[in-house]
Amino acid sequence: MDAPVVGIDVARDRLDIHVHPSGANFAVDRTTEGVEQLCERLRPLKPKLVVLEATGGLEAMVARALTTWRLPAVIVNPAQVRAFAHASGANAPRPTASTPP
Repeated sequence: MDAPVVGIDVARDRLDIHVHPSGANFAVDRTTEGVEQLCERLRPLKPKLVVLEATGGLEAMVARALTTWRLPAVIVNPAQVRAFAHASGANAPRPTASTPP
């Protein structure tokens, strides 16, 4: 099985994590303790890549911790990700509370 790729949505108070291809989703607080829990959980997975969105600097402490734990972290520009998704035809509308499952 290929090494997983991890995506992290960075917000002010928490991190939402998705692991591909397993489909695992979880969240941790964006605190020192929460980021340590994240690293402890990701390290055994030996991810190929951990991708964080650039979020006005909120991602910096997370990226530092990931690299300290020797996890392969990259920070991406959300506008470039959206442009790539649009160009590749993968630009699905974002789900809302009223979107049926």
